[in-house]
Amino acid sequence: QLQENQDEIENMMNAIFKGVFVHRYRDAIAEIRAICIEEIGIWMKMYSDAFLNDSYLKYVGWTMHDKQGEVRLKCLTALQGLYYNKELNSKLELFTSRFKDRIVSMTLDKEYDVAVQAIKLLTLVLQSSEEVLTAEDCENVYHLVYSAHRPVAVAAGEFLYKKLFSRRDPEDDGILKRRGRQSPNANLVKTLVFFFLESELHEHAAYLVDSMWDCATDLLKDWECMNSLLLEEPLNGEEPLTDRQESALIEIMLCTIRQAAECHPPVGRGTGKRVGTK
Repeated sequence: QLQENQDEIENMMNAIFKGVFVHRYRDAIAEIRAICIEEIGIWMKMYSDAFLNDSYLKYVGWTMHDKQGEVRLKCLTALQGLYYNKELNSKLELFTSRFKDRIVSMTLDKEYDVAVQAIKLLTLVLQSSEEVLTAEDCENVYHLVYSAHRPVAVAAGEFLYKKLFSRRDPEDDGILKRRGRQSPNANLVKTLVFFFLESELHEHAAYLVDSMWDCATDLLKDWECMNSLLLEEPLNGEEPLTDRQESALIEIMLCTIRQAAECHPPVGRGTGKRVGTK
């Protein structure tokens, strides 16, 4: 009887889905399309056994191409609710491979709010599976740390930090109390310098520092470690910094001190609502 009742309820749900949702998710009014996507996101989360599969997920994937920013935004927030739950990750694999390129392209959306949420969604995808995003996908997000729009840059800074800076070697646990050149931050500071030099936007160190300020404050304020890298001799087997790398480190260090002292973003970085044209 329980099985019969469940089948009956699922048949009703299916009838409502086909009779209402399938027609309304393409409604002429953007607000109705947005409500549809928001609701299907809730259904997938609440009753993943029935709704979290590709025959339902595809509607969210298709709607990511909607011409209205508010609807695209609902797609991303609905997906964030799913990717946030690690238990659901296995059910999202096919969707991720099919629609990943679209999500990556949305990091350049003309609506800033959409771009920010696309980056946040990719950060969750990154945490669910490192293999999904290619090096090219990641680089498309990395360069956004130099965006003039602060929320986009901060979201990209968190993605960059999770990808390149948050991995900790188990051996580091034994040297957590070491300071200066021997601290675990030494390699992370070097990674930051290498990233800055590779990005070839050498006049924008202040933008890079500001983007990572919220998620990597401890690293960016480890001036003792930065001083040691500049002043002390390399440890055994350690590659010394080149003149170019030392100059970059000094530039970054100055920007971190200015950021700590002034407590505001660099000149030219704002929080406007729309992306300006080139």
